Amino acid sequence: MLKALTTAATGLEAQQSNLDRIANDLANVNTDGYKRSETEFQDLMYETVKEPGGKQGATTVSPTGVQKGLGVKVGSTHKVFEQGPVKVTNNPYDLMIEGKGFIPVTLPNSGETVYTRAGAFKLDSQGRISLSNGALLSPTVTIPPEATSVVISPNGEIKAFSTEGESVLGQVQVVNFVNPQGLKAIGNNFYQRSPASGSPQEGVPGEAGRGTILQGALEASTVNTANSMVEMIGAQRGYEMNTRVMSVADKMLEATTNIVR
Repeated sequence: MLKALTTAATGLEAQQSNLDRIANDLANVNTDGYKRSETEFQDLMYETVKEPGGKQGATTVSPTGVQKGLGVKVGSTHKVFEQGPVKVTNNPYDLMIEGKGFIPVTLPNSGETVYTRAGAFKLDSQGRISLSNGALLSPTVTIPPEATSVVISPNGEIKAFSTEGESVLGQVQVVNFVNPQGLKAIGNNFYQRSPASGSPQEGVPGEAGRGTILQGALEASTVNTANSMVEMIGAQRGYEMNTRVMSVADKMLEATTNIVR
């Protein structure tokens, strides 16, 4: 009975973690470039009372054993990098990746290169293409003040047009990872490489499996509110069932205590 209490407690903790993940997804339903998450559960170690295949007497072998499970734990919470819907903005500096990959940007304070799918770029006071938090497109591209229009091709080439003609200013790079689910989310729509993600494979958009660039559009969040609500109901029911188990185990323990008395 005490084991039932501790086992149910692991279920409560796991469903609480699941609900936290769902809440974060729903909170980011309108966050551009946001990727929904998934939670994986794993059963805990087992207490083996009788070994499967153990001998019963001189020659007889037990076809099954007796093992008591000790509960559940959260094995993984990871991002699902599926393509999000297109949100047309007609802003010439908004960039969306159609396909796999991330846009590399440089953080303003540390100079570290991080990766994003949210390409809501703007121009800073020096004409550099950057995000609203100051992160610069990597490699840095500066738009001259005399430019009348900027065109970014699907392969990432950036061209500026002015009264003097056209000029190539730079190239948007797209980065792939062997295991994008191993990337570390650090907030502000940024991901950081980790030992699990593998090394960044930077190159021209559209080559070697990398996605292409769509100018004047953003990638909307991949959170499906209907699916998240269904998941939330399932997490709630799982939580309620575990509390019910705790309640029943407590009553059985109370009955045992009364017998002793």
